[in-house]
Order: sequence, then structure tokens, then C-alpha cells
Amino acid sequence: MHYTGTLYRNPYEPPSPLLEITQGCTHNKCKFCTMYRDVPFRPSPIEWVEEDLAEIAEYAPDTRRLQLIGADPFCMSFERLDRICDLVHKYLPRVDTMTMAARVTNVMNKSVEELKILREKGMVEVNLGVESGDDWTLERIEKGYRASDILEQCRKLDEAGISYWMTFLNGVAGRSHSHEHAVNSAKIFSQCHPSVVGTGGLTLFPGTPLLEEARRGEFDPLSEKEMLIELKTFVENLACDSAFITHHTISGVNLTGPDFLGRKEKIVAALGSVISNGDMDRLAAIRGSKRNL
Repeated sequence: MHYTGTLYRNPYEPPSPLLEITQGCTHNKCKFCTMYRDVPFRPSPIEWVEEDLAEIAEYAPDTRRLQLIGADPFCMSFERLDRICDLVHKYLPRVDTMTMAARVTNVMNKSVEELKILREKGMVEVNLGVESGDDWTLERIEKGYRASDILEQCRKLDEAGISYWMTFLNGVAGRSHSHEHAVNSAKIFSQCHPSVVGTGGLTLFPGTPLLEEARRGEFDPLSEKEMLIELKTFVENLACDSAFITHHTISGVNLTGPDFLGRKEKIVAALGSVISNGDMDRLAAIRGSKRNL
């Protein structure tokens, strides 16, 4: 298999073969991330893709599901993705589900009709690293799009029948804009129709611009308690009929599962309890032990 550079798979996906179709990230400017900093972006050569499909066909000929990997492989043109779909079905005719990571901007270069064709060929779900629905925050962390872009592109995915995850990055706006980040993100997310809303807490990893800004006093990171307050505010304002996933530092409290709206009150109450009674020093130590996203 042609696995090059950084390899990341969605840990919440069912086990399935991984097919690398791009390397690196088309944007590579987000201030909280260094995952692909040293990996130049390029599409995987079609010859590699076909060789890898042939190899998968040898050890998993009946597979029905593939994860297409790379930082944002959905960036590729409709024509190239369409060709890859055809190759997948040539070597793995039972595949009916292909998923991958995507940036909001990846959807812009595809029409609804093109998206529908990809959906019919098995590209049924994308994982959108949205991070925020607040324009101030999006500009601050250099995401490269605005909240209005999120709404516009998610509506195209809805119309095409492609499901999508949306992520909220807890703490990324800093203390000075925490409330706005939470409330405005929830407002934007609630106007979309994600199958899953996922949340993670910001960790300032070495080499990230946000860590350097924090050391210079230009970014005011939240404490663990403030992170939880922000997450609770986001949840209180969120109205998505979706599943909800969080990989916060809190443990022993089950916030993850289907039917967010049916469980919303319990999630808010659980967060309130941790905010009032949780061991914040222990939570900070858990965050400090993280080494990567």
C-alpha cells in the first residue's frame, strides 16, 4: 500500500480498508494544527491508487466500505473523484460506502448534480473539519472561509444526499471570544443537517502558531473549567437532530451517542456537574499528556 507522510483515520468509523488518494493538506494554514506542516500536498498518482485497490482486492475482496484518506481528499475535481469511484468498483464491486475528510472549501468546486453522481457511486459521507461557525474565530485561526460558506456548502451536500459530520473545536477562540464562538457556532450548526456533531478541546501542541501566540501573550487560552463552560454553552444552544460525539478530557461521563436532542438535557446536566465538582488539575494533566490531534 502507498501510505506516505502523515496517516490519519477517523477513529469513530467502523473498521475498513484505507485507500490513500491525496497526501498533505490543500490549506495547511490552520493555527492550531501541525499535522501536515511538512507534507507537501499532491494527489496520489492514479497508478498508485489502482495498485492499492488491487492489493485490497486480494485481502478483502468482499469489503463494502472504504475510508479514502488524506487531509482533505474531497478537494479533488469531480472528474478525478469520479474516475476513482470507477476504479473502486472495478476492483471492489461490493463497495457501497466511501467516506473521507473534507474542508468546507472542497465542496465549492462541485455542482449539486456532480455531488449527486458521486453519491450514487458510493461517496456517501464526508467529515467536515468546520471548527467554528463564528466569523471572528474563523478569521482568527485562518480557516479560509466564513460562516456563510458553511451554510451554502452544507446545503449543497443536503440536496445531493451526501451526509456529513461537523466538528466544533472547543477553546480555539481563546478567553476573549469564547462565548461568541460557542453561541454563533451552535447557531450555524443548527441551520445545517449533520449526521454527527463532534467536539474536541484545543490542545496547544509544539510548533503551532497558537502556542507561539500564547507565549507572546497574543492568545489567551482557556482553563479546563472555562473549556467546559464553553462546551456547555455550545450544547445549550445547539439544536441538531444528530448524533453527538466528544473526546474532551473528561472521563467517566458518557456524553457520546445518538439522538442528541433526546439526550440534550442530560448532557447539559452532566457538564454542569463536572464544572461544579470536577478535578480540573487532573483534566489539565490529561490534556498536557496529549501528543497529537
